[in-house]
Amino acid sequence: MITVTECQTEQMRKDAYHVRFTVFVEEQQVPEEEEIDDLEEEAVHFTAYDEKTPVGAGRLRLIDKKGKAERMCVLPSYRKKGVGRQLMEWLEQRAKDEGAEKIVLNAQVQAKPFYQSINYEVTSGQFLDAGIPHVTMEKQL
Repeated sequence: MITVTECQTEQMRKDAYHVRFTVFVEEQQVPEEEEIDDLEEEAVHFTAYDEKTPVGAGRLRLIDKKGKAERMCVLPSYRKKGVGRQLMEWLEQRAKDEGAEKIVLNAQVQAKPFYQSINYEVTSGQFLDAGIPHVTMEKQL
């Protein structure tokens, strides 16, 4: 059974970083120095677990009544099993609890159908981030 939790310990944060490194650096070839950035400390981090195994991760920053979902990822063997949906539900709830009126994210173009399935709308043209095509999407909370 998959559970999502807000990272409360250094180990939970390491688990989130492990998933992010596996997906972004190893799988998608994002340069390692671009994956961990100077915004880590101001973000709230989330990790999805299958029992005790970390399988998904993401972070949330709050900026002017908007939640910004970032670094959303799920290990390949857990995709299309509801893990991403559970992660987004947790981020959205936390953003609402903090007074956010909407969530904004930069989605990889290949993930756009997933975000559209949970009511996100494209609000930008396509652009490159770390050499990967992205679009900005948002959802009213």
